[in-house]
Amino acid sequence: MQAAWSGAIAFGLVNIPIKLYVATRDTNLDLDMLDARDGAKVRYKRVNEQSGKEVPWASVVKGYKLNGKYVLLEEADFKKAAPEQSQELNLDFFCEASSIPSLYYEAAYLAQPEKTGTKAYALLREALTKSKKVAVGSMVMRSRQHICVVLPYGEWLLVQRIHYQEDLHIPESVTGLPATSIKPAELKMAQTLVDQLTQKFDIKDYKDTYHEKLLAFVKAKAKGKKISPPPLRVVHKASNDLMDQLKASLSTKRKKKAS
Repeated sequence: MQAAWSGAIAFGLVNIPIKLYVATRDTNLDLDMLDARDGAKVRYKRVNEQSGKEVPWASVVKGYKLNGKYVLLEEADFKKAAPEQSQELNLDFFCEASSIPSLYYEAAYLAQPEKTGTKAYALLREALTKSKKVAVGSMVMRSRQHICVVLPYGEWLLVQRIHYQEDLHIPESVTGLPATSIKPAELKMAQTLVDQLTQKFDIKDYKDTYHEKLLAFVKAKAKGKKISPPPLRVVHKASNDLMDQLKASLSTKRKKKAS
């Protein structure tokens, strides 16, 4: 796999050369876009606005419009603009992971050290593990400066990009919650339910079962079978008593895995 970024983690006066590799992958069912009229595959083309002809990837470059004219940029130009930021992930400070809202997190990368930086890499990983903290810094990737969080993950270090404050958007149509009153007995019952369902998180307990069901549906449809969806189970009604629902939840057998 090709590295998404090559450079170094700057940790005080310590320099740790690394390569970043994308740590996640898309496991969705591979669906193609088709023309409903004849079933032909729909293909997107890169078309020259003036000639109308398709442009091969090898001829595509980036440009910035300045004073009515485009300034063409090569890949090397992005590093020349700010060499240090393009080649270093500078750690600015350390903090508790819980102080960073989960809404901010974006893409995750696995940091692999170069041979010359193995010891310093291990030192930073152990320091983060022992202190139970994460490092926050910044780097330039793909023509944009990103805020990054560096955290230990087993024997590795993960680098997670996070959003800027201005990236976050709450639609105007989302209004505030109406005033509500929670009874002490309801809160106590809810806390009891939380305690009953508390367990250690293990990602291996979860599997994308919808992917399997969708694939099975596709195969059945290909054979001409008709599948009727099961009726949806109504979980909540406004007229139901909240305490009754909480009591019923406490008596329900605990489920460990998602389904």
